[in-house]
Amino acid sequence: MTLKNKINKTTYGTWITINHPLIPEILSAANFDWLCVDMEHSSINLDNLLSLIITIEKNNMYPLVRVGENNPNLIKRVMDIGAHGVIVPNVNSPEDAIQAVESVKYFPMGKRGVGLFKAQKFGREFNSYLKWVKKNSLVIIQIEHINAVNNIEDIFSIQGIDAFFIGPYDLSSSMGIPGKFNSPKFKKAIKKIFDAGKKYNITAGYHSVSSNPKEAIKYKKQGFKMIALSLDSILLGDKASESLNKLKNS
Repeated sequence: MTLKNKINKTTYGTWITINHPLIPEILSAANFDWLCVDMEHSSINLDNLLSLIITIEKNNMYPLVRVGENNPNLIKRVMDIGAHGVIVPNVNSPEDAIQAVESVKYFPMGKRGVGLFKAQKFGREFNSYLKWVKKNSLVIIQIEHINAVNNIEDIFSIQGIDAFFIGPYDLSSSMGIPGKFNSPKFKKAIKKIFDAGKKYNITAGYHSVSSNPKEAIKYKKQGFKMIALSLDSILLGDKASESLNKLKNS
C-alpha cells in the first residue's frame, strides 16, 4: 500500500521543522500516516534530509518534503534522496503546476533527470523505481495566493497533480485580509478552491497549524482529506506548557 492509494481517504500527518532524526522517531508513537519535512521555513537542508527520511520510513510512515521553491533541480534531488512526494509552494499558474509535475516524473510525463541514489537503491532497482514513480509518486501543490485562486481551474486541469494544500495565512494576506479566516471573502475563495478540487478529483489538504485538534476536526468535517495537524515545535511547546501549567496550579 502506498500513500497515493490512500489519499482519497482521510490521512493524517504533521510538519517536521526540527533537524533531528529523533523527532520523527518520537512522533511515530502517534501513528501518523505521513510526515512532511519542511525545507521552506526551517534550517533543514539536503544534508539533513537523508536521515530524516530514513527514520520516517523505518517507522512505517510516508515521507513527504515541502521544498522551498518550485525548482526542478531541488525537487529531483529530494526525490532521489527518497521522498515519496513533494509539496510545492506558490503554484499560481498552470505553468507552475506543469513544472512541478515534470520535476517529479521521468520521461515521457516529465523531464526529471536520471540519477542513482537512495531512492533507486543506488542503481540496483532503478527499473522498479521507474515504475514506482510513474504510479505512486505524489505531486502536491500549495494554493496560497489570490492569483492561484483566479487560475484554479486551469491549474487543477494539469495532469499529474494529486493533492493540494491551502496556505491560509499567505492566501489571506494576498487578498488584503491577513489572518481573517472568517471573512466572507476568504471563505468564498476557499470554497472556490475546494469545489475545483472535487471537479478534477484532486485531494484537498489543509494544514491546521494549531495543536488543538478542534480546528483540524472542523476542516475534516468540511471534506478535507489530507489533514496536517500542527508541527513538531508547536506540538512540543504546547504540550509542555499545558502540562507544566496544570502542575503549577495543582
